[in-house]
Formats: sequence, C-alpha cells, structure tokens
Amino acid sequence: MRRRTLLSAAPLAVAGTAGLAACGSSSGSGSSPSSLTYWASNQGTSLENDKEVLTPVLERFTEETGIDVALEVIGWGDLQTRIQTAITSGQGPDVVNIGNTWGVSLQATGGLLDLGDEQFEALGGRDRYVPAALATGGAKGTDPTSIPLYGLAYGMYYNVAMLEDAGIEPPTTWEEMVEAAKALTDPEADVWGMSLAAGSYTENNHFAFINATQNGAALNTEDGKPSFTEDGVVDGILRYLDLMQKDKVVDPSNAQFDNGTKSVTAFAGGKAAMIINQNNANATIESQGMTPDQFKAIPFPAPADAVSDCASHLAGINLAIMKDSENVDGALQFLEFMTSPETQAELGKPFASLPVLVDGEPTFTEDTEQAEMFMEIYGERAEPLPLVPWEDQYETSVGQAMNTMFATIATGGTVTREDVMTAMQTAQDSIRV
Repeated sequence: MRRRTLLSAAPLAVAGTAGLAACGSSSGSGSSPSSLTYWASNQGTSLENDKEVLTPVLERFTEETGIDVALEVIGWGDLQTRIQTAITSGQGPDVVNIGNTWGVSLQATGGLLDLGDEQFEALGGRDRYVPAALATGGAKGTDPTSIPLYGLAYGMYYNVAMLEDAGIEPPTTWEEMVEAAKALTDPEADVWGMSLAAGSYTENNHFAFINATQNGAALNTEDGKPSFTEDGVVDGILRYLDLMQKDKVVDPSNAQFDNGTKSVTAFAGGKAAMIINQNNANATIESQGMTPDQFKAIPFPAPADAVSDCASHLAGINLAIMKDSENVDGALQFLEFMTSPETQAELGKPFASLPVLVDGEPTFTEDTEQAEMFMEIYGERAEPLPLVPWEDQYETSVGQAMNTMFATIATGGTVTREDVMTAMQTAQDSIRV
C-alpha cells in the first residue's frame, strides 16, 4: 500500500465586514502604507464567529506594526468568485485567503504577487513551512503566489455511544465501515449509519479524488491533461455513490446537503453514527451540544485491497497578496505575522486548524491521540489535488456531476458504472487546458 512520506520533518456565508480600521475602500489598490484590506475565509462556526476570533488578533498586528487592517469575512460559496472578479477588475483587497486547491489556478491568472527569494526572506524563509503544504502555493518549478495558513485533513468521526452500544469496533477498512454503517442504520427511526454532504460539489470532488487515489488512479496525466475516465477514478466514484445507492446507509435527503455543516448537524443530533469531515468539524460538533468524550475520529478507511491508504487530500487555506496591492511591504509583514508560531497557536484552537510550520504543535484539541492522528494523516496520508491550472474546473465539473448522480439516486433512479463513465467523459471534455 502506497503512502506519502514527504513530511517526515513535521509533528511534524453572508459576507460580514469588521472594520478594524477606518478604511472605506474595498480595494487594496487604494491602500496607504498604514492600512491593509484583508479578505478572510469562513473558518469558524459562522462568519460572525470568524470576526470575533480575528478581531483581537488583527488588533495585535496593528499594535505591533502601526498598520490598520480592514477585515471582510467571505463565505466559501462566494469567495472564489469574489477573488476572480477582484483580479479581473483590479479592485480587490491587499491580502486574501484562498483554498489551497486553488493555488495553481489563481497563480495562472497572474493576479497574485509572485513570492520569490526576496519575499521569502521577509517571511523568514521557505523552510519554515511544511514542504508539501508550501507546494500547494504554485505550479512545480515556479515561485509560489501563496503560502500555507491553516492546515486541514479529513477524518471519520463516529458517535462513541452508538458504536459501543452496538458492540462495533471502529472500522479500519472500507468494508468494515460499510458493515458498521449497515448495522447502525434504522430508517424507521430516521437514524443512519453515515451522513454525507452529497449535494456539495466541493465535498464531492474531494471524495472523487480520495477514492481514486486509494485505487491508484490519478486525475491528470503526467503531461497535465485530465484523465477522469481512468478505471480507478470511475470505480472510486461509484464506490462513494453506492453508500447511498447500494449500501443504503445514507439518508437520501442528504442529496440536498450543500455543505459539510449539514452533515455535521445530523451527526451531532444523533441522526447519523459516522461522518467524514475535516478536523475543523470539532468546533462545530461541540457548538451543537456534543462533548469531546462523546465523539472520536479515525482515519477515513480505504478498501482492504487498496493501492494507497490515502485518507485525505492535503486540505487547507493559503494566504496571498494581490498583485495590485500598493502596500506590498505591509502585506508581507501581515503574512509573516499570520504564520508566526504565536498566531498559528492562537488561531489553531478556534479554527481547529493544523499547524503549517515544520515545528508547529496542534492546538485544536486537547485530545492528544486525536491530534496525533490528524497530524499523521496530514503528514503522511494526504495527497494534494492536481497541481494544474485547470484544477478549479475539475472541482466544478466533477463535483457538480456527482451532485447530479446523488440526486438521481435520492429520487429513486439508478446510477450504473456506465453512467459514471459518461458523466466523467462529459466533465473531462469540458476542461479548458
């Protein structure tokens, strides 16, 4: 079974605004040397929660540097479009959070500042960062245009009491997971073995990738072309769809779950025994009433005969400077501040993020076993999504195709392997390389 070993050095949305500075402009191009505009992504339990968490951190930055920061928190449903519009118009912030899977696609637009040797000297050096996480900041062989800010990895959360009461051990393989889910499913009681964000194209494309990787398949060829119709890709997607279709361990209504929070809510409310979610689910689960001793997380299992034990894509959030910023020096100070050990530790707990520094320690949970498990996944069992300029097109085309297939299943239809192959061919044909 193949395992990534790149990280041996590591323990390794309504958009809300919080004007920490009297800055009326939404454009970084209008910034003064004493101010910055910052678009943050939604990492907490709500946009308002993000503002509450970030405000004192940004005030500390202002105290240390004299640079005011105007903060806007933007939900994931709008962030990518807002960034692309900002790049096109030249009217954007100075600094922006991006999903790390967008790193190469946004680099290709030319709208983000290249981070070369001079910039990394200001940031304290390239070797501060977990190498694989930094690699998501740009295409191989180029200067990156973003740096890692928050690390994330998928795990499978389970309800401790539900498994113990049923006499079920936490599963270690896909087959054990399915059998456990079947034993815990009781449709008449509206309790299901698993809950999936089956209507979320972002979640669905992640699991297309993870399941394909477990099968030893890749979504791109060595020369950077899409390869969505490879057998391992098709079989991996069908395996995931079958959790609802064939195994019947997922409530068909989950086809309407358009974000991961809804499956977390089903889990926290006792409607599902297991969910697959990134480690930042901890905060949301606890905010909905479960105590830390009522749930645990284990690696998302691969089939017993899998080629790879990949358990996650290398998830996370990166931080970038817009090329149109007129306060690059201030923006670099901000990047260095946000990735300092102190700020990483401070934000790691409320945002339940994994450290992106090679000597960072996780603070998102006091459960040492769980923290070590997620760090092991992030360091050794996570693979990056395709580092190609069309990666954003992959997310949309394949993710939306899976949304449609889940909707077909949820309404009583059948999705065959041939149907998956046809859908992947259509998705592949839509990619503009």
